[in-house]
Amino acid sequence: MEVAAGTSSSDAAVLVALAAVLLVLTLSVLTTKFQWPRSNSKLPPSPMALPLIGHLHLIRPPPHRAFDRILARYGPLVYLRLGPSTHCVVAGTAEAARDLLKFEASIPERPLTAVTRHLAYDSAGFAFAPYGLHWRFMKRLCMSELLGPRTVDQLRPVREAELAAVLGALRAAAERADPIDVSRQLIRMSNNAIMRMVASALPGHMTEVARDCAKQVAEVVGAFNLEDYVALCRGWDLQGLTRRTREVRDKFDALLEIMITGKEQERRSPTTAKVTKDLLDILMDAAEDENAEVKLTRKNIKAFVLDIFTAGSDTTATSVEWMLAHLINHPACMDKLRAELDAVVGTSRLVGENDVAQLPYLQAVFKETLRLQPPAVFAQRETIEPVHVRGYTIPPKTSVFFNIFSIGRDPGWWEEPLEFRPERFMPGGAGATVDPKGQHLQLMPFGSGRRACPGMGLAMQAVPAFLAALVQCFDWAVPLPQGQSKAPPLDMEEADGLVAARKQPLVLIPIPRLNPLPTATASSVN
Repeated sequence: MEVAAGTSSSDAAVLVALAAVLLVLTLSVLTTKFQWPRSNSKLPPSPMALPLIGHLHLIRPPPHRAFDRILARYGPLVYLRLGPSTHCVVAGTAEAARDLLKFEASIPERPLTAVTRHLAYDSAGFAFAPYGLHWRFMKRLCMSELLGPRTVDQLRPVREAELAAVLGALRAAAERADPIDVSRQLIRMSNNAIMRMVASALPGHMTEVARDCAKQVAEVVGAFNLEDYVALCRGWDLQGLTRRTREVRDKFDALLEIMITGKEQERRSPTTAKVTKDLLDILMDAAEDENAEVKLTRKNIKAFVLDIFTAGSDTTATSVEWMLAHLINHPACMDKLRAELDAVVGTSRLVGENDVAQLPYLQAVFKETLRLQPPAVFAQRETIEPVHVRGYTIPPKTSVFFNIFSIGRDPGWWEEPLEFRPERFMPGGAGATVDPKGQHLQLMPFGSGRRACPGMGLAMQAVPAFLAALVQCFDWAVPLPQGQSKAPPLDMEEADGLVAARKQPLVLIPIPRLNPLPTATASSVN
């Protein structure tokens, strides 16, 4: 604002102050315009909000930690306003989550963000599809075919082959007594395994492209995007996230086109004899079924493959990485697990997925890691009608966050909740009867209800087996920092992003524990 010639400095100060007041009043009016009508709604407790931005200033990354701090101060169910018009409720205990899920029919949707709308082909897939006929059809297809027990078992050799490649790389590093980036090896293994389960004939260089795409997808989905919360910023792409999202989506789309076109040619060939169908075969069978309840399009297939890949790759690697890091920091737990492996599996063959059911301490280590470091730190839904819960009224179009991170660390359920104690899940422990598949909400790493992760069966079978092989075959040494005679405990800080991975790569020195290393599991021997 310019000051006219001859105006005194005191007059200028008054004008500036008046402009500031007008600005505050304007922002307050804008904020009020987007507020809920509180006369008809009793909202959960809430921190003090600022004009226009609401509580955005409190959501410092990573958001699950910010939610945890707010929940610790304001209670198990809190209301937040992110920007002028994005209203949220966050649940931080099993009881609060259970009370909300009693009204699951009123919160069936998973809201689309600006980034996920691009990546999900406008909800053509499964993860972000609106609740309805298409979503129910895809859910049944997932549970019965795509990620059902029979398909998971048939594709086990793919996962075993990728694990064997990792063990070979670790053996080579051990022979040189060199440190190796275990995080990188695990990400490569999980990404390759997922891609080859999706399309078994995918060339090796394509898996490298897919791995790079998955990394970029995790980064853009996990980033805070101002466009989702402040309408005035929409369309401007101030952070460059829309541009990055389109680039990675186009790159992934080109890869998917190659995969689908190659599969179409393979299926037309009369000489092709395929014993085991991969996930792309199953999807294309469903698309060609004239009697199917829902007709899948090419876009549906692409979106679903992208769902599977982004949901199952980094999460697998992250869980194995956290488990191994916890065990290295807790040698007594490592010794217990090795004793169990030696007693049940022995040293002449490699532990496999079929052994997991007979290894209770291994399962306890997995559950305790999921409790402390769930791969998906929160689950998000959206209300479609008012929800009356705990004396509060949550209006429609409200985002509901289940902060899985806080729920797993609730001192009301877990004694010494920040300590790594697998024994709590063993017979006689407080969590002995707790199952992580969504029925016991004090441990819900895969979500719960109709939107629970359909790949939990695969994860419960494959992830512990990967970890068990690393523990069975190798001892692990932490490289000594320069000038120190003893390695410090591993840093357990989390990185920002969609998947709560370790902030620092897990760099270790593998030492062969068995010589020679076993290469065959019970299933491959049989």
